[in-house]
Amino acid sequence: MAERAGPLTGVRAVTCSTAQAGTVPYMMMADLGAEVIKIEVPGVGDGSRTAGELRGEISSFFETNNRGVKSLTLDLKSAEGRKILHRLIETADIFGQNFRPGAAEKNGFGYEELKKINPKLVYVSVSGYGQRGPHSDLPGTDAVGQALGGISEAYAGPGEAMKTGVVSVADESCAMLTFGGLLAALYHAKNTGIGQKVETSLVGGIVRLMGWTMTTTMWRDENPIVGARINGTRELPGIAASFDDKDGKPLVFQVDHRHWTKAMDALGFLSVLEKRGASDLGLALVSDEKKQLILSTLKELFATGSRDRWVSILRDADIVSAPINTLLEASKDPDVVENGYIAERYYSEIDEILKVQGSPWQFSETPVSIGRAPKLGEHNDEVLEAMGFSKADIKSMSDRKII
Repeated sequence: MAERAGPLTGVRAVTCSTAQAGTVPYMMMADLGAEVIKIEVPGVGDGSRTAGELRGEISSFFETNNRGVKSLTLDLKSAEGRKILHRLIETADIFGQNFRPGAAEKNGFGYEELKKINPKLVYVSVSGYGQRGPHSDLPGTDAVGQALGGISEAYAGPGEAMKTGVVSVADESCAMLTFGGLLAALYHAKNTGIGQKVETSLVGGIVRLMGWTMTTTMWRDENPIVGARINGTRELPGIAASFDDKDGKPLVFQVDHRHWTKAMDALGFLSVLEKRGASDLGLALVSDEKKQLILSTLKELFATGSRDRWVSILRDADIVSAPINTLLEASKDPDVVENGYIAERYYSEIDEILKVQGSPWQFSETPVSIGRAPKLGEHNDEVLEAMGFSKADIKSMSDRKII
């Protein structure tokens, strides 16, 4: 049986992107069958090739963010290198870069220049702060996105200092929004023949990730309750909160006003809450004292039993609940594994099977294909020969460090 093609088969992307937010959108494209040509500096490459955990020359960071793409080395400071890039742009659907605003223009691959070569081109630019604010010219990293976008508050408990998290949520949220944006622009270009520039940023990604909680915060003009998500109104409250069990293992549950009493009764907590005057959840929205009483009572009660027991009771009562996984626990969670969100690959160069990121998608007709990250310049000959360069031409460019 012939292997089925991915949903983006036939789409070509050329990228001058590094790090994480700048590469993950195109890795996703490659997973879905697109041809992605990553431009790297000859002899140097993307600096993240040695980031993260190393197994031989295999980097957990680079492998996760660049699998399935092709590596072409080009000296874009040379006229010859820029000319090759421009020729690639003639046949590309997407071009991506995450340089500081203004740097692409200085190096010969700004939007205005490339759209003259290919008017259908979707030009994707990822920045740290966004390209219109007072700090648009500053470099940005995941930490900047987390710090400015508001998510740090989500990591802090009551009375704790805000901090950024260990997981690159700004990079990843920006990458996923970039992926969606470039596909929308690609759809428009395919229908109209008109390309455009798509801009995203690390800060913008986190602000979007804050969702309705950001909206509620703005409407109330005050920060949300930390330590638990208590929302709604005095009459129609809801809660999503996490607590530790007797062994310090955390769990989460979420319930609205319709099922609050049912959940507390199932857990055996209702009588204690009633005795303490803490059974009316809506009071948490109008009285800080009552809020603290409700949360402290729940904290005390959850600490009397095991996480597995509490989660089982709540799920049996049809209440949303789950254990809170560490990263390692998440990688072994049965729902994560069975749905293919984590996969395994054999790496012949180290004779080892390693766990890798799987795919968040399941397509019934056009399956996802998980590839390997390329070695530096691995596809120089393939890409350049397809462009019409001879082996002698390629050797000459290699000798002169053009590639």
